[in-house]
Amino acid sequence: KKKRPTFKDRKVIEYENRIRSFSNPDKIFRYFATLSVISDGHSEVYMTPQDFLRSITPGEMQPEGLGLDQFMHIRKEDVGEVVSVKCSSPDIFSKLGNNGLINFTDYIFLLTVLTTPRRNFEVTFRVYDMDGDGHLSHDEFLKVENFAFRNTTTGMKHSERSAVDKDGMGSSLAMYFFGPHLNQRLTLQKFLDFQEKVQDAVLKLEFDRCEPDHRSGLISIREFCYSLLMYSGLSDNKKKKMVARVKKHIEDKPHVSVSFDDFRNLFLALQHLHDIDIALTFFHAAGAPLDPTTLTHVAKTVAAVELADHIMQICFKLFDENDDGVLDDREFVSLLKQRATRGLTRHHDTGVSRMLSAIIRCTKQVYRETYSD
Repeated sequence: KKKRPTFKDRKVIEYENRIRSFSNPDKIFRYFATLSVISDGHSEVYMTPQDFLRSITPGEMQPEGLGLDQFMHIRKEDVGEVVSVKCSSPDIFSKLGNNGLINFTDYIFLLTVLTTPRRNFEVTFRVYDMDGDGHLSHDEFLKVENFAFRNTTTGMKHSERSAVDKDGMGSSLAMYFFGPHLNQRLTLQKFLDFQEKVQDAVLKLEFDRCEPDHRSGLISIREFCYSLLMYSGLSDNKKKKMVARVKKHIEDKPHVSVSFDDFRNLFLALQHLHDIDIALTFFHAAGAPLDPTTLTHVAKTVAAVELADHIMQICFKLFDENDDGVLDDREFVSLLKQRATRGLTRHHDTGVSRMLSAIIRCTKQVYRETYSD
């Protein structure tokens, strides 16, 4: 069982959750990063993969003695040894260059990878593939990234990063996509595979945080519900009432649990929430109630995901305020959007939403420049 946090721990958790929710990405990065790598008299701050995951996971405490601008200082030549002792990385992160360490540029880009639908990246990739050969060079990729950074407050504050990248260890993601000498070319499929693996790695760590049974590998309904509400912004009392409603419903079904496949399938459906929302609007306009059967059908049609019956029943009981078997689709979709994006698109200075807007503006600009003649 999880150890109950002390009063002091609860205060620290509340403070760190406020940083995650309301601070700009520069402060979030500097708070949760744990390593400062020294090379040729200069230093650059890095996150480990665990630091990155902790920065987006409410309730996960920063190690004692490490916080805002408090880092473990190590030499560049000692990075491999220190990182191998310090953490065990999910598979996709362990394959990145620089021992999987994440600099500020990588951090912002990973946030974007987690919050941007697959199809948006497909369109953007094709627009910036200037010669239409299905590949991006490192220079083409930098044009996208640099334009996006120029159009975010945080990026403008870190315009010096390119110089650091040249002299220091550079970007782990750039090495992963383009090789150690940055002379390889990136295909759309490799990028989409990377996005899927990053999302799966984060999802698996979230699932493991729910303490699956060591024999069956399943998590409890209670833990599943709290995971769904993790980024809702609702009060603890409100969450307790919602979870109690579900527990009351399943009292006569003590063996109902949630597998990782159940967990992942629901998240795959949430990635298509915008399209699901549009489909539900048509159902609503036609007078059809939003019940489990309707949502299961829409998820299968729009997202090509088969959601288990017990998962749908749990979701409905969790969000069905008056327990009448029909949901208010506005609030339901709004709360699930926060879960799908892990709260990263709330109105605070993360820079992610501005980055996406910048990509759209850049897409239009490149289109005009390419076809104006």
